[in-house]
Amino acid sequence: MTVKIGNINVGSFPLLLAPMEDVSDPPFRALCKEYGADVMYTEFISSEGLIRHAQKSTIKLDIYDHERPIGIQIFGNNIDSMKQATEICEKSKPEIIDINYGCPVKKVANKGAGAGILQDIPKMVKMTKEIVKSTNIPVTVKTRLGWDDSTKYIVEVAERLQDVGIKAISIHGRTRKQMYKGEADWQLIGEVKNNPKMHIPVFGNGDVDSPEKAILMKNRYGVDGVMIGRAAIGYPWIFNEIKHFMKTGHHLPKPSIKERVLVCKQHLKHSIKWKGLTLGIAEMKRHYNNYFKGIPNFKKYKMTLVTSNNAEEIEETLNIIYKEFKSYSFEKTALLK
Repeated sequence: MTVKIGNINVGSFPLLLAPMEDVSDPPFRALCKEYGADVMYTEFISSEGLIRHAQKSTIKLDIYDHERPIGIQIFGNNIDSMKQATEICEKSKPEIIDINYGCPVKKVANKGAGAGILQDIPKMVKMTKEIVKSTNIPVTVKTRLGWDDSTKYIVEVAERLQDVGIKAISIHGRTRKQMYKGEADWQLIGEVKNNPKMHIPVFGNGDVDSPEKAILMKNRYGVDGVMIGRAAIGYPWIFNEIKHFMKTGHHLPKPSIKERVLVCKQHLKHSIKWKGLTLGIAEMKRHYNNYFKGIPNFKKYKMTLVTSNNAEEIEETLNIIYKEFKSYSFEKTALLK
């Protein structure tokens, strides 16, 4: 059965790349698309930044045809600003407008934006309704189970958001108070999906870091697809690995050191091209560990990769990693997990 967000066909069990600040940029999205992601989201964009034409915000509106379908994700706590930001986003012609009701970081949540709005559900519903009314583009929501353990109202909240017109919902299986600690609670996500009043796609998010977990979420909780965040950082191959396992019941071979080095170099090159030398190098640093996870004695190479501000030195270090470990088998690492 095909899953649709509005009229957009996103496949039978879509794999979504989560919107992650300083991660889900065009260079990384291009790799994730190449390696099997079905739906992309931009990094989250401040509505206040957009309406004030702040460069840090407007540059995140850069989207490309090879990424489609793609959603632009916005956040804020002022309804008028969010509506204006939606109007600005429309000019980039995304397939989806996504509202961030899930970001847990203090500088966002403490201002009543992101997961902060989970403390004011009536405002959350009102804001969503106004944004839906202001655009013809399908609106989706990404959120959490609640603010804390005593406010896990997600079953009711999802239904109310559906009633004001959203076309899909992605739910991270943690509260705001949990941040990213502990295990994601998929039971409640399943309750949202299995609520007989729900008829829009429900996507699960949180701790999906293997093909087995993706299948578990599909079979046990019935979600329409999964959104993958941290497990994709420095490892865009995870999308194809999940698809292959779901189709065949077998694991794809882990990417070789040669492929990892080539893809990492490609990622670095495009990151510098898109963000400039300084920022392009800085924002690659969070990816290196996952590109080469499992390599023995990797620490000395990692130190060079994450401390160097010289693109040539980084590339040379990647060449050394290839020479040193070209016969290394990542299958051993996978078995040890």
